Amino acid sequence: MSFEISGPRARDGVAERGARRVRMARRATAALLCFRGLDRLVDDATLIVSELVTNAIQHSGGVRVTFTMTVRDGFLRLAVLDCMPGQPIVQDAAGDAERGRGLLIVDCLAAANRGTWGTNEDGTEVWCSLRLPSREDS
Repeated sequence: MSFEISGPRARDGVAERGARRVRMARRATAALLCFRGLDRLVDDATLIVSELVTNAIQHSGGVRVTFTMTVRDGFLRLAVLDCMPGQPIVQDAAGDAERGRGLLIVDCLAAANRGTWGTNEDGTEVWCSLRLPSREDS
């Protein structure tokens, strides 16, 4: 799934068009996971996708975001490419802060699902992998 992210930004950093794109990515994620029988990953995966796509829209300064989802070798891999170099930083947000916890959430959900997250060398792609549930996990 690929889309443009141009247009004026709202006060919170995400224009309504961008917010619609985030919802589209979440819905596509949920639909594909349900279709593949991976319902158990829907909640965590949709939250991760929401955080990664929102970060790309808010912080990349780019005009195009591409979201991919693959299932291979026992893992679900979620990736967002925004074509703007720069490494993302996990912030230590203040307790009363309304923003700044996105990558911390991604990190925690990846660990809880025996996965990991990272970026490509120049930071244009951020990805997260989650281990697929085994039969014993069901």
